[in-house]
Amino acid sequence: MLSPSEIKIVLETALLAAQEPLPIQEMRRMFDEEIDGEVLRRLLEELREDWKDRGVELVVTASGWRFQTRTAFQTYLERIHPEKPPRYSRAVLETLAIIAYRQPVTRGDIEDIRGVTVSAEVIKRLEERGWIDVIGHKEVPGRPALFATTKTFLDDLGLRSLQELPPLEEIAKTLDLTPTQTPATQSAPDEPATAQASPA
Repeated sequence: MLSPSEIKIVLETALLAAQEPLPIQEMRRMFDEEIDGEVLRRLLEELREDWKDRGVELVVTASGWRFQTRTAFQTYLERIHPEKPPRYSRAVLETLAIIAYRQPVTRGDIEDIRGVTVSAEVIKRLEERGWIDVIGHKEVPGRPALFATTKTFLDDLGLRSLQELPPLEEIAKTLDLTPTQTPATQSAPDEPATAQASPA
């Protein structure tokens, strides 16, 4: 049987080599499931603490645990890998916000909130990115598809669950969100605002 420090080394090695977040269940398989999930969580928390003063941090997302670069060091990495994040149109960001905060929703629900038709291209871009998926159909005539966000969406935002999404008011301040309607016709405060900046 491995000691706790040896188990941590195995976990660290696996997480550094992994291309995707590793769920606890998958990590248990490395030890023939002889180690309890709670023990692994405790050791992962210790590992996270071990890495707290480094340029890489251990985080837990919706899909599992992963190492990622700390935001403070991103500027330096961009100098040697100057990849530009994809830019998304206002329509794409609005649609994503509505799905994230109101899910599950149909295309008709999105159109009712936005006040305009949602193009198939907008939905396609979000599906191709892996951020939304059809999770069923609404039991009404025509049985429209119900859209919801995916684990990939949460992973890309570094979140464990939808409950960690920031309040819409906070998003408005951070991303310089502006309403698309005049004050006289402005939507209710709980409706998603529109974004002018692209998500990470």
